[in-house]
Order: sequence, then structure tokens, then C-alpha cells
Amino acid sequence: MELLDLVTSNQIINITIISWFITQVIKVILVMLTERRVVLERFVGAGGMPSSHSATVCTLTICIGRVLGFSSPEFALAFVISLIIMYDAAGVRRAAGQQASVLNKMLDDWHTANQEFTQIELKELLGHTPLQVAVGAFIGILIGSFVAI
Repeated sequence: MELLDLVTSNQIINITIISWFITQVIKVILVMLTERRVVLERFVGAGGMPSSHSATVCTLTICIGRVLGFSSPEFALAFVISLIIMYDAAGVRRAAGQQASVLNKMLDDWHTANQEFTQIELKELLGHTPLQVAVGAFIGILIGSFVAI
């Protein structure tokens, strides 16, 4: 129970979790509007518009800056980690998703020719476009800047 009390009494953690939640809800709503269907997997899945990774780390970074100061070592650490996470989301994980797409196409073609093969579908929506990362970062900065601590 001590851990739960510690986590729920930390305003920075609470605001950061709220930021993640809001961003994930936005993903579900955008899929509903664009594809006219409910895809609840978007609430917990990686990838998509906006980047909840970016929103979460930017909210955390801004909150740390507001509480401990923007010249504090903690802010510097959070800022650098945020940049790494956002770079990874738009770079490495996006490339992995594109590779999964190519591999799925190759496996599909091979499966068509070899019926005894059991096809395994690789997850393609792993990363983000730079725009998705930027929108997520913007949402995170807004939430971190304007929610009371």
C-alpha cells in the first residue's frame, strides 16, 4: 500500500499519467472519425496519431522543470531522455514497422505459394511519423505547462 500511496501522492506522476491517458483517448477518437469503426487496441497499442510516448515524456519534462527549475540536473536528464525517446519513436521503431510491413508482404506471397506454411503476422504499427511525434510533444508540453502542480 505504501507504493500506491507514494505514486498517487506524486503530482508529477499523476499529471504524466493523465497526459498519456488523454493522448491514447485522442488516438481512439481519431480512428473512429477516420475509419468509422471503434478500435480499442489503439488505446494501448504503439504508434498512431498523436504519439503518446512524446506527450508523456514532454509532460514529465515540463513538470520537472516547473517544480525543480529549468536549470536543474533533473530537468536536463528528463529533457535528454525525452529527445532520445522521441527520436526512437520516429526513427528506429518506425523503421522496424516499415520492415515488418515488407516482411508481411513477403510472407503473404510465400504463404500463397506454400499452403502448408502457417503465416505469422508481424506488428506493423510500431513507430511514428515526425508529425505524430511533434503533435504528441505539443500536447505534452501544453498539459505540463498548464495543469496545476
